[in-house]
Amino acid sequence: MSRTGRAQRAALPPGVGRSVLAPRDLLAEALAGMLQRPARSALTMLGTVLGVGAFVAVLGLTATASSQIDARFDVLAATEVTVQDIAREQDEFAGPAFPDDASERVERLNGVRHAGVLWTVRPRGGGELAVTAAPVGDTGGGEALGVVAAAPGALLAAEPRVSQGRLYDDFHAGTRQRVTVIGSGVAARLGIATLETGPAVFIGGQPFTVIGIVDDVRRRPDVLLSVLVPQTTAVELWGRPAEGAGMLIATDLGAARQVAGEAPTALRPDHPEYLKAVPPPDPRGLRTSVTSDLEQLFLLLAGVCLVIGAVGIANTTLVAVLERTGEIGLRRALGARRWHVTAQFLAESGTLGALGGLVGTAIGTLTVLGVALARDWTPVMHPAVLATAPFIGLATGVVAGIHPARRAASVQPAEALRG
Repeated sequence: MSRTGRAQRAALPPGVGRSVLAPRDLLAEALAGMLQRPARSALTMLGTVLGVGAFVAVLGLTATASSQIDARFDVLAATEVTVQDIAREQDEFAGPAFPDDASERVERLNGVRHAGVLWTVRPRGGGELAVTAAPVGDTGGGEALGVVAAAPGALLAAEPRVSQGRLYDDFHAGTRQRVTVIGSGVAARLGIATLETGPAVFIGGQPFTVIGIVDDVRRRPDVLLSVLVPQTTAVELWGRPAEGAGMLIATDLGAARQVAGEAPTALRPDHPEYLKAVPPPDPRGLRTSVTSDLEQLFLLLAGVCLVIGAVGIANTTLVAVLERTGEIGLRRALGARRWHVTAQFLAESGTLGALGGLVGTAIGTLTVLGVALARDWTPVMHPAVLATAPFIGLATGVVAGIHPARRAASVQPAEALRG
């Protein structure tokens, strides 16, 4: 202590010490300052509430969505393998890479549930096949719908949901039956509402009996907009595909990568390089990518809300300093020190931020629970996020109150009381 300070301390009356601001008094003063104008305090907290609420909701929803991605990946993408015909890339004189018994060869592999070749049918003269619900003299007068030749195993691998009729099977393919399965959208465009009358469609002028209507598929949603015919029938009428054929394979869980490695050799032991098997992507990479994209987008929004909240708290605290200049001067004259005034206003701004953080945490948690309940998901919330979020609000309030608190501490008692 300086000599002047010791002299002032010695001059104090007996029993009188230096001014002390206890933590309880500090909190009481902060709450009293907030409750003087409750409406203003509530509006000031709004930015922090939105920022912290967005922070909690974003992290909770991304964690919840990631768990759903994992579940869906396990049941669909992790059990799907596609094989592509790339023979023309290896040898321009090579013919179709898939053998006639491609489905049987692949289905003999361990872990394969269903497999079949499929391709988009092109007429020998090029262009698109016209599809009509009635015979016409000009085969180009119908709709140019996609006609897909698919083995029965490819249909089963797509896991379709049949609304009417049935799928064609190995008997239809083996006897080259002129039957077709169509999507519900195609049926509506062709005016087919029921199969009870045995409707037929004409593909390139050739009649096909519609034996099934599919209204949903778990894989290859493009087949819903296509007319599906047995691959053997398509070869008989329009020939083998020059290129663009592929194979869809549905596997047991955990067998997809093994099947992808074995399929080319099983199909073409003489030229496995003519076929390219595409295994499912790594689920961890997919989850990380989706989670990162969502977090970066919405955490930016949360940061903007927190900045807005900090500016609001700073402005309100600064206005409070200007309005309470006389009060500050009186406190200083009665012995309050600079750091007492600084602590008081930092406590007010920090309390505003902390309350906003608590309310925002509650709102963010309820948002995650509401979305999970509406989508029938299992909500996932990390305890660290819930524990950290209120402190983010507190830190926002303290940082926002630094400048107003320093300005309040610089008020001179004599000037404040004279004003």
